[in-house]
Amino acid sequence: MAKSDVKLIGAWPSPFVMRARIALNIKSLGYEFLEEKLGSKSQLLLESNPVHKKIPVLIHDGKPICESLVIVEYIDEVWSSGPTILPSDPYDRALARFWAAYLDEKWFPSMRSIATAKEEEARKALIEQAGEGVMMLEDAFSRCSKGKGFFGGDQIGYLDIAFGSFLGWLRTTEKMNGVKLIDETKTPSLLKWATSFSSHPAVKDVLPETEKLVEFAKVLAKFKAASSNS
Repeated sequence: MAKSDVKLIGAWPSPFVMRARIALNIKSLGYEFLEEKLGSKSQLLLESNPVHKKIPVLIHDGKPICESLVIVEYIDEVWSSGPTILPSDPYDRALARFWAAYLDEKWFPSMRSIATAKEEEARKALIEQAGEGVMMLEDAFSRCSKGKGFFGGDQIGYLDIAFGSFLGWLRTTEKMNGVKLIDETKTPSLLKWATSFSSHPAVKDVLPETEKLVEFAKVLAKFKAASSNS
C-alpha cells in the first residue's frame, strides 16, 4: 500500500491518534502522517471532519474516516490479510468494545481531570476514581487475556490498543501528581502487560516518552491559561 493512498491527520501527543498509528503499524501499512499544530486546525481537518473538527482522521483513497476506535475497526476490516485486531468470537468482541467505551467515557476523563482539579479533595477523589477503574481493568485483563500476555491473547488486540494508547498519559499523570495507578501490589497483571505493550514493535516508536509528555503538559497548561484569559 503506497503512502499516498493512506494519510493520517493527527498530533504526536494525542492518545487517540496513537490508536490509529498502532493499528496501521500492526498491519505493516505505510502512511503519510499530517501533523496538526497546537491551537490551530488545518483546512484539511475541518473539511475531513466537519462534525467534530477533531483528530484523528484517517484518509484512505481520498475518503475520510473519523473517531479513533472507528478507525481501528476500519483498518482491521479493510486490511484483513494482516494480523487481526478485533476478537473473532462475538462475545469477546462485545466485551472488548464494552471496556473500550468505558475507557473513553468514564476512565480517561477522570484521569485527565486530576491535573486540572483546583481543590485537594477533588483531586484525591479523582485519583481514587481512576485507581478504582484500573482495578476493574485488572480484572477485565484476566478475563479477556485468558492467561495470555495481552487483552487480545497472544498478540495485541482491540482493547490493548484502546487502553495502551493512554499509558503515556497515565505515566505522566503519575509523575506529575506523585501517585501510582498501576503497581505490582494492586495490579500486577497490568504492570506486566504495560511493559510488554510499550516495548512491542508496533508501539515503541509511537508511544511518547514520559518526560516528553510532561513537558508538553506544561506547555498545554500555559496555552489553556492564556486562551482563557484572552
